[in-house]
Amino acid sequence: MESPNNSLNNTSNGAVNSAVDNMAAKTKFKLLIEPKIIKNICTNAHPDGCKKNVDMQIDYVRTKDLVREGGPKNVLIVGGSTGYGLASRIVASYGYKARTLNIAYEAAPNSSRKRTGSAGWYNTHYFDERARQDGYYAHSIIGDAFSHATKDQAIEVIKRDLGSVDLLIYSLASGRRTNPNTGQVYNSVLKPIGKEFSEKTIDVLSKQVSTVTVSPATEHEIEDTVRVMGGDDWKLWIDALQKAGVLSNNFITLSYSYIGPELTHKLYRSGTIGRAKEDLEERALQIDAQLQKADHGRAYISVNKALVTRASMVIPVVPLYLSILYKVMKQKFIHEDCIAQMTRLFEQKLYNTTAVITDEQMRIRMDDWEMREDVQAEVLTLWNQANENTINDICDLDGFVQEFYNIHGFSWPTVDYTKESEIE
Repeated sequence: MESPNNSLNNTSNGAVNSAVDNMAAKTKFKLLIEPKIIKNICTNAHPDGCKKNVDMQIDYVRTKDLVREGGPKNVLIVGGSTGYGLASRIVASYGYKARTLNIAYEAAPNSSRKRTGSAGWYNTHYFDERARQDGYYAHSIIGDAFSHATKDQAIEVIKRDLGSVDLLIYSLASGRRTNPNTGQVYNSVLKPIGKEFSEKTIDVLSKQVSTVTVSPATEHEIEDTVRVMGGDDWKLWIDALQKAGVLSNNFITLSYSYIGPELTHKLYRSGTIGRAKEDLEERALQIDAQLQKADHGRAYISVNKALVTRASMVIPVVPLYLSILYKVMKQKFIHEDCIAQMTRLFEQKLYNTTAVITDEQMRIRMDDWEMREDVQAEVLTLWNQANENTINDICDLDGFVQEFYNIHGFSWPTVDYTKESEIE
């Protein structure tokens, strides 16, 4: 990724320019952009399609006419450029008129390599641009959220522009982390723990069903994965913000997790990622106790529904499970995408309610519809029927692929992909 310049400037109307704006390249070039997919990973993004993705989510929130009293006012999102993080930012801003500060590490366009920016880069740029046009405060810092320098910069912006924050969404997704104190680099892996894992999966682009086998993780790989995807950095953010005195008295912090069905447990919840999620949930309890002791607020984990993400395409088993789940939930009219799920989280679980309802481990269960007994029973029945002759009938492969392309800015019907795009 590019080495970001995180300079901060004020606009004439008092709003703060996004750090993305300050990194705009001096040159422009035109490019005919088609999706580049290598091993089921999309390596580019379409600017116009990403803008459409942001606009569609904003329009969805605006139709909901949320109750604005008692909602968040100043929101920090660590990892607010894609997926649940971006959706959270959109709901906070357009649902509750909150001022939002986003921390993300995204790749800028590269003129010398004729390369587009990442989807998160364009999402961030277009959200900040539109939010300011619509009269909302929006600022983004493009930098390494794991570093002390980025935390210090965020605190500087909060002190200067917001005063304090009453909501921190920690929605960071990364495969690598550098320890800010020691410089040690950790790399996460998706592997089972204890014994080899073997199960059927599907390549949704080729529609080929196959059996995948994954060897168990070493102790070193388990520890590294926890260091990257666990709750250590979330706790460092809370410590830094609390020390700086920028937490409001009604502060809430939230991080996102996933549990899933027994079908995926051996590789996911009982594997290295699951071990990291357990650490994240343990840290939530520690942070909650720390905040309550200081009369600052509460900490929660939101267990969200399985959705198509960049990682979904390459995690064994998950594409097949997701494509079946989508079909079942759509037939029952209970399917939610990122923006619908985050709207329900804010409206029904966090705000406009007398108390935040959690399970015994302080987790908000946004996966309640996915994990319904009737839903999982039907998913399991279809799973057992899955093979190359049946997948078109039992799976929503078209919906899965469409969503995968959409989150990278492709396959939007109103975007003309035959025309060259001007890349700045």
